[in-house]
Amino acid sequence: MADTSAASYPTVGGDGPYSYAHNSSFQRTGVESAQALINEGISENLDVKQLIFSSPSSPNSFSIADLGCSVGPNTFIAVQNIIESVKFKCLADDLCSEAVEFQVFFNDHVSNDFNTLFKSLPCDGQYFAAAVPGSFHGRLFPKASLHFAHSSYSLQWLSRVPKELLDKKSPAWNKGRIYYIGAPSEVFEAYSAQFAKDMESFLNSRAQELVNGGLMALIIPSRPVGIPPSQCPVIVIIDLLGATLMDMVNVVWTHASNIT
Repeated sequence: MADTSAASYPTVGGDGPYSYAHNSSFQRTGVESAQALINEGISENLDVKQLIFSSPSSPNSFSIADLGCSVGPNTFIAVQNIIESVKFKCLADDLCSEAVEFQVFFNDHVSNDFNTLFKSLPCDGQYFAAAVPGSFHGRLFPKASLHFAHSSYSLQWLSRVPKELLDKKSPAWNKGRIYYIGAPSEVFEAYSAQFAKDMESFLNSRAQELVNGGLMALIIPSRPVGIPPSQCPVIVIIDLLGATLMDMVNVVWTHASNIT
């Protein structure tokens, strides 16, 4: 079962100007950039004859899970690429791709806007779609039931805020920041330790859910080794966002104090 104790902070749903659907071009670039690598991985490592056409439990069936799907459209792009790549692999191995039925599981937190997601679902009928609400840091699927697990720009989000960051008596208390830039080393270590726990839980869960020979593709934003945070564009943007939020809080606090 999924770890329901994980904190849930979904992306902005709906189809409005501030929704994730209209503000995720950065993430879309990552999905599109990874397509060639995913195609190569499927071509070189996926045994479609064994996994699809010789499976006694689910013959001619191929199950895909997109973990941290949000509301689209990036999840549809990723899923479409995986399906097309599997079909191409079938043709390359002289197998009938038309005989394969695809099942796609769209996963995100229970508070995700699944209504918007399924309203914008492609109508070409290439796969059967289902929602799987819950945290991907725990079990979501039966053992040995997935052929391909995909996650893009989701695993960098921690399951919860490390408790040390909220403890005023802790050296890792991260007062006045939303990130670790300029913070004591204890702050970085707290974030790092939580990330290690989350990744261990995620990988252990997927190890049980993937079939023998199944594949997994994970797209995670990262900082190159040796590059300081101050020179990493994504981190600089987050630092700027943090400073902006603090300014907003201070303005509101000052205004409230003047009123009282």
